[in-house]
Amino acid sequence: MGERPIQLDDSWLGELQGEFEQPYMQQLRSFLQQEKAAGKTIFPPGPQVFNALNSTALDQVRVVIIGQDPYHGPGQAHGLSFSVPPGVRTPPSLQNIFKEIHRDLGFPIPPHGCLQSWAEQGVLLLNAVLTVEQAQAGSHAKRGWERFTSKVIEIINARREHCVFLLWGSYAQRKGEQIDRQRHCVLTSVHPSPLSAHRGFIGNGHFSAANRYLVEHGLTPIDWSLPALPA
Repeated sequence: MGERPIQLDDSWLGELQGEFEQPYMQQLRSFLQQEKAAGKTIFPPGPQVFNALNSTALDQVRVVIIGQDPYHGPGQAHGLSFSVPPGVRTPPSLQNIFKEIHRDLGFPIPPHGCLQSWAEQGVLLLNAVLTVEQAQAGSHAKRGWERFTSKVIEIINARREHCVFLLWGSYAQRKGEQIDRQRHCVLTSVHPSPLSAHRGFIGNGHFSAANRYLVEHGLTPIDWSLPALPA
């Protein structure tokens, strides 16, 4: 979002072009420009704001994991919910996600928190809000991003079939209220944050359940293990 043309995967741009022309998105663009002009640091970096959509084309989406807003520490956010770039310490919620994958599927806990390989397999790692001010969690909430990302979910709901939505915590569950449960698989549990993970996230079996559903509908399961990063 800035002076440059929107860099967005064609499969998404074809569906979302009209959103960028809506007043709410123009207001959001102006807000972000003003924040940057005031010298505020915004995460993730501009080219990575739409990383989730650019990494997972619409016709490739098989699983959707909804987060709230980007990490607000330096170097953490790169446009994929729950993920951090290579070399960045794995945040606590992601550590708990890895613990559940280990418990559920037996994969070793990875030494890094970069989920890019999931995105490239068809896991849309979508935050409800796509930008944040450094050190100010939730600072870009209610500025328009929620409407935009709800449109993304609406498009998946209508255009795709047999997707798995992983809705962790009440925020994600509200975000996914309109998903057609006859057309798609919706799995819910508490959030993987340290505050709630041991009240039902650990033990939810979502990763094996997602793969069972995909296989039952003739789709390729997700490899939830993470490859080692090149040295």
